[in-house]
Amino acid sequence: MDLDQLAALRTPDGSAALAAATEVAGGDPLAAAAALRSAGVTAGLAAAALTQAELRRRAVGKFGPAAAGMFLTRAGLEQATRGVVAARRADRLRAAGVRTLADLGCGLGADALAAARAGIRVYGVEADPVTAAMAAANAEAAGLADVFTVECGDATAFDVSSVDAAFCDPARRRAGTGRRIFDPNAYSPPWDFVTALADRVPHTVVKVAPGLDHSLIPAGAEAEWVSVGGDLVEAALWCGRLAEVPRRATVLKEGPPGNASGTGHHTSHQLTGSGAAEAAVGPVRRYVHDPDPAVVRAHLVAELAGELDATLADPTIAYLYADAPGATPFARCLEVTDVLPFSLKRLRALLRERRVGRVEILKRGSALEPERLRRDLRLAGPEAASLVLTRVAGAPTVLVCRPVTYPLDHEATAG
Repeated sequence: MDLDQLAALRTPDGSAALAAATEVAGGDPLAAAAALRSAGVTAGLAAAALTQAELRRRAVGKFGPAAAGMFLTRAGLEQATRGVVAARRADRLRAAGVRTLADLGCGLGADALAAARAGIRVYGVEADPVTAAMAAANAEAAGLADVFTVECGDATAFDVSSVDAAFCDPARRRAGTGRRIFDPNAYSPPWDFVTALADRVPHTVVKVAPGLDHSLIPAGAEAEWVSVGGDLVEAALWCGRLAEVPRRATVLKEGPPGNASGTGHHTSHQLTGSGAAEAAVGPVRRYVHDPDPAVVRAHLVAELAGELDATLADPTIAYLYADAPGATPFARCLEVTDVLPFSLKRLRALLRERRVGRVEILKRGSALEPERLRRDLRLAGPEAASLVLTRVAGAPTVLVCRPVTYPLDHEATAG
C-alpha cells in the first residue's frame, strides 16, 4: 500500500471496489481478483481493495464491527491493541482526569480512537507517511476527526508540554522486514526516550511486549499484564500519577460486540500486589489451579495462592494446589484423581483401564511435546481426562485430572 493506492481507495470508485471485495474476501484469491476485474475494476485497484477486505476480515477479532471501515496494514494490524483493551485503558485515563493526550507512534490509531471515544482530545504522531494517512482516514471513518488528528513526523520531537498525558507503543519490529526487535534501545522511539517520558508528562502510559523483563520496569511505575479470554495480549507501564500499585494482572472476558466501536460488553477482574512475594511450597492436594498467564507474568502467583489457600508443589512451577476448588477468574481449576511419576507405560495402562479416548494436555516445567505424547498413548475409549505434565519437588510428574465447573460469583466491571 502506498499513498496513491490509499487515495484511490477513498474515491467513489475505490469505495465500490472495497464493497465488491468484501463480498468475495476469504475465498479463493484468484477467483476474487477475477470477479473484481470482470466488474470493471482495474487490476491495481482490485489488488488494493482485496488486500484491505482480507485485512478487515481478520481485524474483526480485534476491533469488532469497527473493522469494516478501517484502513489497515498487516504489520499495523498485528501490533494494534485489541478494542476491548484500548477501551479499558482509555476509561482509566479519563477517570484519572486526562483531557489531552499525545499518542507518540500512533500506528493505525487503535488506542487513539478509543481515547477519543472516551472524550479525550488526541494528538497522534506517526513516522510512516502511509500509516499516518491511514490513521487519519480511520479517525474520519469513525467520525472522530475533530478530536483525533494525526501528524506525520518524529515522535521524539513532539512538544509534550502541550498535553497532560502521553501514550507510547514503540515499534518492536524492523521496518521492511517485520522481524522482532529484542533490544529495547532499538525500538522506535528508543527505550531511553520512552522511559524518560514519565519525567516530562504527569500521566504516561507505555505499551510493552508481554515478555518484558521485569528488570526494565522503571522505578515507581506500575506494570500491568492483560489477558483476554485466557490469552496474554499485552503489558503496559503506568507512570507518574497513574501508578497505583507495583504489579497488576487484568483478566478481561469479552462479550459480543455491542456497538460500532466493537468494544461491546466485557468484564474486568484485577489482581494486584508487589510482584516480589513467594508462595509457600507443599504437597500435591486434591485440586490444582492453573493461573491465568497475566497472573504468572505479573509475578502475582503468591497473591493468588493467598486467595485460594493454596501452595506450590515445586517452587519454580506456577501450579497451585488446594484442598478446595477456588471459584476465581484468575485460574482454571482441575480435580486431581491420580498422581504418577512420569512413565509412559504406566500412564498408558491407567488411561486404558479408565477407557479414556480423549485427553487435553497442560504442561509447565515439562519438555514433553503434547502431540507426540498423545500419539504415544494410543488412546481408545469413550471417556475424557485432563493431563497435567509438571514437576513435583523437581521430579517429572503427571497429574490425571477432571475439570471442575462452578458458577463464578465475582464483582465484574462492565465496559
